Amino acid sequence: MIELTIKKYLDGHLDVPSFLERQANMPDKFVLYEKTGGGKRNHLQTATFAFQSYAPSLYQAAELNEILKNVVEGMVILPEIISVELNSDYNFTDTTTKEYRYQAVYDIKYY
Repeated sequence: MIELTIKKYLDGHLDVPSFLERQANMPDKFVLYEKTGGGKRNHLQTATFAFQSYAPSLYQAAELNEILKNVVEGMVILPEIISVELNSDYNFTDTTTKEYRYQAVYDIKYY
C-alpha cells in the first residue's frame, strides 16, 4: 500500500510527524497527506498526493513545505517508486481555523 510506504519514508526523513488523518491533539508542526486520485496502466500505478505542511507561522509552514518537497522528491530512491513529479505547491492557509499551512501536490508513479 503506497500510503504506508510514504508514511515510513516521511517518518524516517522528517523532523516532524506525518499523518494520514487528523488526530484529536495535533502537534504545532506536522505534515498531513492524502491520496486524491490514482490509476493503473500496463501494471504501472499512478497516484496524486496532497501534502500539507502545518506550522504556527506562515514562514514556518513555507519552510516546512520546502523541506517536505526535498524529502518527497527523495522517495525516488525506493525500489517501488518510479517517479515523483511536483504538480503544484502553494500557500493553503485555512481561513476557517486560521491554521497556517502550505500544500504540495505530487504525481507519483509506482509498482
